[in-house]
Amino acid sequence: MNLLKSLATISGLTLVSRILAFARDVIIAGLFGAGIANDAYVLATRLPNLLRRMFAEGAFSQAFVPIFGEYKQRRGHDETKLLVDHVVTMLALVLFVVTLIGIIAAPLIIYLTAPGFIKDPAKFDLTVQMLRITSPYIFFISLVAVAAGILNTYNKFWVPAVAPILLNLCLIGGALWLTPYFDQPIMGLAWAWFLAGAVQLAFQIPFLKKIGMLPTLRLNFKDAGMWRVIKQMGPALFGVSISQISLIINTIVASFFVVGSVSWLYYADRLMEFPSGLLGAALGTILLPSLSKCFASGNTVEYSKLLDWGLRLTMMLALPAALALGLLAVPLLSTFFQRGAFNAHDVVMTSYALIGYSVGLLGILLVKILAPAFYAKQDIKTPVKIGIVTLMVTQLLNLLFVKGMDLDHAGLALSIGLGACFNSGILFYLLRTRGIYQAEAGWLMFLLKIIFATVLMGLTLWLSMGSEQSWLVSNGWSRVTRLSGLVAIGVAVYFVTLAVLGFRSKDFAKRSVN
Repeated sequence: MNLLKSLATISGLTLVSRILAFARDVIIAGLFGAGIANDAYVLATRLPNLLRRMFAEGAFSQAFVPIFGEYKQRRGHDETKLLVDHVVTMLALVLFVVTLIGIIAAPLIIYLTAPGFIKDPAKFDLTVQMLRITSPYIFFISLVAVAAGILNTYNKFWVPAVAPILLNLCLIGGALWLTPYFDQPIMGLAWAWFLAGAVQLAFQIPFLKKIGMLPTLRLNFKDAGMWRVIKQMGPALFGVSISQISLIINTIVASFFVVGSVSWLYYADRLMEFPSGLLGAALGTILLPSLSKCFASGNTVEYSKLLDWGLRLTMMLALPAALALGLLAVPLLSTFFQRGAFNAHDVVMTSYALIGYSVGLLGILLVKILAPAFYAKQDIKTPVKIGIVTLMVTQLLNLLFVKGMDLDHAGLALSIGLGACFNSGILFYLLRTRGIYQAEAGWLMFLLKIIFATVLMGLTLWLSMGSEQSWLVSNGWSRVTRLSGLVAIGVAVYFVTLAVLGFRSKDFAKRSVN
C-alpha cells in the first residue's frame, strides 16, 4: 500500500471532518457567542475530549498498537483475536467505572478543573449538568479508538477517519434541531455528544467483523499480552498526551480570567487542530503500525527511512501552515466565527491565542511523528521522562508569560506551543544519538528550499491581506471571497516555488511495510 496515497485519503476525510467542525463551531458561536453558556459547554466537552485523547488515542493506542502489530506479525490470527478480546473486556470495565465517576463526581471535577466558575453559581451548575451528560462519551469514544487501532493495523485507514465526520454531523444536528427543545438550549449539544459517541462506535463494528476482529467479551487475568498493554498504558499518559495535560492546567488558569477566556482559547485551538489533524494525526496514524511492523521484523533500515519520510513531509507542510496561521489569524477568525454573538472583540482576543499556538505548530506536529518512533519500539520510559520535563517547562513558561508579562490567555497558548517545540527537540535529539534515526542525504538543501518558499509565501500573504480592521468591519461573503483568494494565492506561490526548485510528488511516494 502506498503510504502517501493513504495519507492523502486520511487527510481528505480529515479535511471533510474539519470543514464540518468549522461549520459546527460557526453555528455554535453564532448561537452562544463566548458567554457563560459557551464557557460551560467548552469545559463540559473539553474534559471528556481530553481524557479521550490522553487515555484512548494517547496512552491506549500507543501501548496497544505496537503489541497488537507484534501479535499479528508473529503469532497468527487466533492468538491475536484472544488478545483483542481480553484487552477490550478489561478496557470496557475500566471505562464503565470512569464514566460513573464522571457522572457522580461532576461537581467535584468542575470544582477542581475550573475553580473560577464557583463565583458564578449558575455557570457552575450548568457545567455540572452538562458534564454528567457528556461523561459517557469517554466510554464510547475510547472503544472507537480501540477499533481504530485494529483497523489501522490492517491498513483500513479510511474507516476510522470517517468517525469524526459522524461526530460533527451529530453536533451540527444537535445545534440546529435539539437545542430549541431545552430550557437551557446549550443542553441539546451535550446530548448530541452522547449520541455521537454511540454512532461512531456502531459504524466501525461491521468492519471489525469483516476482518474477524470483532471483540467478544471475555476476561483472562493470566493473559500476558493484556498485562503488557496495561503496563505500557500508565507511563504512556505522560508521552504524546503531555500537551493535553497542559491544556487542563490552562483551563484551570483561564477560568480565573475575564469571561470568554476559555472560549477564546477553545476557538484558537479549533483552528490549530486543522493542520494538526490534517497532517500530524494522519501521519502519526499511518506511521505507528508501519513502524511497529518494522520493529517486529527487525528491519532497522526501513524503520529509519519511514521516520525520514515523515519528517520531510511534516517540515514541508508545517512551516508554511504555521506562518499562514499567524499572519492570517484575524482574517481566518473573522471569516469563520464573527457573526451573531461572536463579535469583533472576540475575534481579536482569539487571534492573540492563535498566534501563540502557531509559534509552536511545528513542534506540535513533530511530537506526533517522533513519539510513535519510541512507542513502536515499545519504549515508554523515554517519552515519559521527556513529557514530565516538558510539563514543568510549560508551566514555567506560563508563569513567565501570564504573571511576568501579563499576556493572560495568549500567554497560555504560547507556552503550549513552545513546550511542544522543546518536547519534539529532545525526542529528535535522542532518536539521533541512539542511532534509531539516520537522516537521509540532502536535508540541508531540502530545508533551504522549504524556508525560501515559506518566506516568499509569507511576504505575498502580508502584502495581499490588507489591514486587520478591514476584516473586522466587512460582511461575511466579502470575507469568504477575500480569504479564499488569499489561501489560493498562498498555496499557489508556495507549491509553484517548490516545483521550480525541483520538488516532485513522486519523490515522497512510500510503500507500507507488509
